[in-house]
Amino acid sequence: MAKAKEQSIIPVERVAAHIYVIRGENVMLDADLASLYAVETGHLVRAMKRNNDRFPEDFAFQLTKEEFEDLKCQIGISSWGGRRYEPWAFTEHGVAMLSAVLRSKQATKVSLIIVKTFVRLRRMLAANEELARKVDQHDHEIAILFDHVRALLETPEPSKKNPIGFIHPEED
Repeated sequence: MAKAKEQSIIPVERVAAHIYVIRGENVMLDADLASLYAVETGHLVRAMKRNNDRFPEDFAFQLTKEEFEDLKCQIGISSWGGRRYEPWAFTEHGVAMLSAVLRSKQATKVSLIIVKTFVRLRRMLAANEELARKVDQHDHEIAILFDHVRALLETPEPSKKNPIGFIHPEED
């Protein structure tokens, strides 16, 4: 029953839709997290900054102007109004730490769902990497097989030697 109750808070698909890969890390942006935690983005960022020692660079980092522009193009964020600063990106560990600094039951529940989604995503990526490795190996083996078949199907070059008992008039 607890699992069903947990799932009803926020669908995993909603969380997964807000996970981006930035700087090679799976992250969620401050505004998306604030929406899930049901707090204002400014409140979330202030709580993180008040506890800055809990958020090293591998837990949270602020996007550069270029990263934010690229992200806006990818996900269709409007360039009109709203933000006065580049968003903060939180890794899985940063999300877990947010539940401690926001200090609410909602934050704890949401963080659990988000972390579980990160774990599920990591498992899916690992399974896909293994599958990709097997496909690459299979493709390599097929390429070798095709090379052997091509070699067998090629017509051999005629021999440069004279057949026994025959003299070619060109050689006279």
